[in-house]
Amino acid sequence: MRPKAELHLHIEGTLEPELVVELARRNRVDLPSFDPEVIRARYSFTDLRSFLDVYYENLAVLRTEADFYDLATAYLRRAAGQGVRHAEIFFDPQAHLSRGVPLEVVFGGLSEAVRDGEVPAALILCFLRDRGAEEAEEVLRAALPYRDLFIGVGLDSAEVGYPPSLFRRVFDIAASEGLRRVAHAGEEGGPDYVWEALDILRVERVDHGIRAMEDPRLVARLRDERIPLTVCPLSNVRLRAVPSLRDHILPAMLDEGLVVTVNSDDPAYFGGYVEDNYEALRRELGMTEEQLDRIARNSFEAAFVRGTESGGGAHPAGGPHDCVDQLMRTEVS
Repeated sequence: MRPKAELHLHIEGTLEPELVVELARRNRVDLPSFDPEVIRARYSFTDLRSFLDVYYENLAVLRTEADFYDLATAYLRRAAGQGVRHAEIFFDPQAHLSRGVPLEVVFGGLSEAVRDGEVPAALILCFLRDRGAEEAEEVLRAALPYRDLFIGVGLDSAEVGYPPSLFRRVFDIAASEGLRRVAHAGEEGGPDYVWEALDILRVERVDHGIRAMEDPRLVARLRDERIPLTVCPLSNVRLRAVPSLRDHILPAMLDEGLVVTVNSDDPAYFGGYVEDNYEALRRELGMTEEQLDRIARNSFEAAFVRGTESGGGAHPAGGPHDCVDQLMRTEVS
């Protein structure tokens, strides 16, 4: 199993049905069913919105620091078994603040799990674009006292109708604070969303970005500027962004010389963690070991941190990962 970094992972999307049930019982949250298989049977989605409806319902079980700690610890343990040597983890504070969960509870549980985790990791605070730019700015300002606990900001949730340009101000504030910047663009939205993310939000990575391939001029820019794209193949299939994995444009993205990485997005809902995505590409698309090695190397080069220091810490940096060659030569058992 090849070492890899995971750069597009929503920690709330790792909430497996078994943990949903465990936390519901712990916090006395009523569920329609306490059978994990009944819960899992709901994970058949027609689009992003149908997924988000189930996703937000399940978040009701997350109430305490211990809950967030257990959630992130479970992911990091799985990630270690999937060959992940570094993870940059998205989290959505608005999804918890709206339920009355204080920001310090979210940061407390997640940051403690990162410190204790089996895989070195860093946190990226994401804004829910459907809740608007004003609320995003309020959340960022409220989070700044915890600045040492997260390395960047992102933009996620439903794309269509919420173009990146709406969030110019909050991303400018983030940049002034030295925070790294990413945004979901070019999954539901077209190439214009990717252009806006680059030109207006000044993002350093594009999350998803598969529809960038519709615009040759945009492809050339992404290639020339070496802007990474965090592609999530199994997620794209489950959310009907592509008809099937065999129809995925990822091989063509590699052929174009783009800095493509492979990630799991919301693996509890989309049928697999990051190594499962790699394996699916090998099985369904016939991708070679050389191609998969290239994707894994891209993942380290696209990371926002240098090194994998002991103790689970991660340190911001401005350049490629210092340990790419060392990590790529190290086998994962």
